[in-house]
Amino acid sequence: MEVNNVTLEAVCGNVNQFPQSNLNEIAFVGKSNVGKSSLINTLINRKSLARTSSQPGKTQTINFYNIEDKLYFVDLPGYGFAKVSKRERERWGKFIETYLTTRNQLKQIVLLVDIRHEPNNNDKMMYNWICHYKFDVIVVATKLDKIKKSQIQKHISIIRKKLEMDSNHMIIPFSAQTKQGKEEIWKNFERWVIN
Repeated sequence: MEVNNVTLEAVCGNVNQFPQSNLNEIAFVGKSNVGKSSLINTLINRKSLARTSSQPGKTQTINFYNIEDKLYFVDLPGYGFAKVSKRERERWGKFIETYLTTRNQLKQIVLLVDIRHEPNNNDKMMYNWICHYKFDVIVVATKLDKIKKSQIQKHISIIRKKLEMDSNHMIIPFSAQTKQGKEEIWKNFERWVIN
């Protein structure tokens, strides 16, 4: 899809602030600092509309990006960041879960994992949760440029094994630096989400 017009339409700290719209939504989930904002910026051809930060746990809101008035990208707070209080983590967890379980417009979930590392228990829990609720899922393995080409298949099979992935679910290796994986991710969105 050609993307020229994108707006950050809503920054939501609670469910009452979610946009009232019938546009389909694609949610991006992953642990803190896995590269959600970088992926979103790459997909929408922007340098910094989605704010990236080297400080984990920075995104504490659910952010809705309107893409060409055709769909929303929904950036969820990163999970598994230890430096916020337990109470705050629980609040985020409930907030994210409310969005994921009540939003009829949500059509697809993109789970981001760092290709360099084995998925952790939080990643596994999130993957299982997505499958339990029968959402269409794509796993995007970020930071592809940080490993050698010869290592890619090995790392992908480690992710697949650790998450105990359904053989029908795809993993797309992605690099925000080289843009590798961008076209494949868009093709997948167009197949499932964009009418």
